[in-house]
Amino acid sequence: MADERETLDLEPIAGVDRIVHEPGRLMVLACLSVVVRADFLYVMRETGLTQGNLSSHLAKLEAAGYVAVGEDLRGQGPRNTAAN
Repeated sequence: MADERETLDLEPIAGVDRIVHEPGRLMVLACLSVVVRADFLYVMRETGLTQGNLSSHLAKLEAAGYVAVGEDLRGQGPRNTAAN
C-alpha cells in the first residue's frame, strides 16, 4: 500500500536556525527566557555548561543578536551578565 501513504514535507526543517537549535545554546536561551538578566554563574549552574562552553555559546548568541552580554558593576567587582 505504498501508493496510499502521504508524503511528508520535510523541507522546512532545512531552514531551522542552527544558532538557536544547538542544544547548548537552546539551554542558554531557555534559561534566560525566564529572567530579565542573569549573571554568568547562574546561567552556568542552570545549564550545566562549563565556563568555556558557556562563553563560546554566549559569544555566538550575542553575535547573532539573541542576547546582550555586559558587566554589572554592583558589589565587590564586575560580574558578567546576559539578557535576552
